[in-house]
Amino acid sequence: MSLAAARGVYVIAPTPFDDDGRIDDESIDRMTDFFRAAGATGITVLGQMGEAPKLDAAEALAIASRVIRRAGVPVVVGVTAPGFAAMRALAREAMDAGAAGVMIAPPNTLRTDDQIAGYYRQAVEAIGTDVPFVIQDYPLTFSVVMTPAVIRRIVQENASCVMLKHEDWPGLDKISALRGFERDGSMRRISILTGNGGLFLDFEMERGADGAMTGYCFPDMLADVVRLSAAGSRDAAHDLFDAHLPLIRYEQQQGVGLAVRKYVLMKRGVIACEAQRRPGAKLAPAARAEVDYLLSRLARSDPRAAGLT
Repeated sequence: MSLAAARGVYVIAPTPFDDDGRIDDESIDRMTDFFRAAGATGITVLGQMGEAPKLDAAEALAIASRVIRRAGVPVVVGVTAPGFAAMRALAREAMDAGAAGVMIAPPNTLRTDDQIAGYYRQAVEAIGTDVPFVIQDYPLTFSVVMTPAVIRRIVQENASCVMLKHEDWPGLDKISALRGFERDGSMRRISILTGNGGLFLDFEMERGADGAMTGYCFPDMLADVVRLSAAGSRDAAHDLFDAHLPLIRYEQQQGVGLAVRKYVLMKRGVIACEAQRRPGAKLAPAARAEVDYLLSRLARSDPRAAGLT
């Protein structure tokens, strides 16, 4: 299946490390299996929460290849790099290993629509027009504002653009605008999967998103919300989402979000260790206690959180 028709949840995978900063292959395997069992329709590795900048080239390819071999679902590989040579090398190697496509974020030096569109044209020239790619639109982190018009321009100028990872905030109207372009015939259809830790997933689905490409320590909840929304069970989707919202909000804190996510995934038995490769944040004792409290409250409405505190 083409990524342009992708739906569901493409989980952003963290990279498991041990306390010494070594990659934990056993946890990668267990995590990959868990994501499948949780209802993931795809997996994305080496994304923002995958600590990709802390990996060398060989490590990055080894992680991507390991997940691809085991996943049984499409795997998207983040290939964002300061230069096109490194981007091309990882993109071509990942595709040779069986990746479904790659994800490219813009450098924070871009300001105008022409610069943004030009960058993606050059990226496609570098990795090859045969490599399906995902636009990562995350202005809160990358400081690059992509209007609906410039996204349409990138899509129309590059046949290998198959998906938008939408993480603008506020961004609901952007989804509506892009779907409007598709209806009036000015843009071909692509998949729109949303990020931001799932913080706005309930309404993003109603605006026309196809699902989520994000993390969160309960990806099985994200899969359920997407499924319920697609089935038209609006109240059930919102009720489930609302029960998780306090923990989603807590996990979305800049600087400690990955630490929260890894802590809960460790408690769920998905990864063996919550460590990040240095430099990385650790949860203070007070923060751990707050997460445990949120989990105890969540367990009242979602049994998946039971027994984690």
